[in-house]
Amino acid sequence: MFRGRYEHTIDDKGRISIPSKFREILNKKYDGRLVITNLDQCLIVFPAEEWAILEQKAGAFSLLSKETSAFFRFFYSSAIDCAVDKQGRILIPQTLREYATLQRDVVLVGEGKRLEIFAKERWLEEARKAEESFDKIRGTLASLGI
Repeated sequence: MFRGRYEHTIDDKGRISIPSKFREILNKKYDGRLVITNLDQCLIVFPAEEWAILEQKAGAFSLLSKETSAFFRFFYSSAIDCAVDKQGRILIPQTLREYATLQRDVVLVGEGKRLEIFAKERWLEEARKAEESFDKIRGTLASLGI
């Protein structure tokens, strides 16, 4: 499971180093292939095996729903296959960098079976919002038995 957050920089070619803790998980549990897409003004990075599970579950949704179709067009049309290079980096295409406003300082966040990549300023904003709503979140989680 991916957990923790790491600050890195994106280089001029659009490459980001994957933290060594995350690379260990990718090498032990997965085959190292990744799928990256956009959502909520950040990038979501799935190990290819987890992406396959997501695609299988998504296949059960009706294509007749306009909302579902619109979401999948957005989500799938931006998805790219990606490999970690020998130096432990991934190349983020320009279109995805623009969507997530990735320029120099980025934050990689472990979220269980996936990672998220944020522009640092965006991450700080999201962390602040989450902290402000902790009481509500705690109540929701408690009602679920967590």
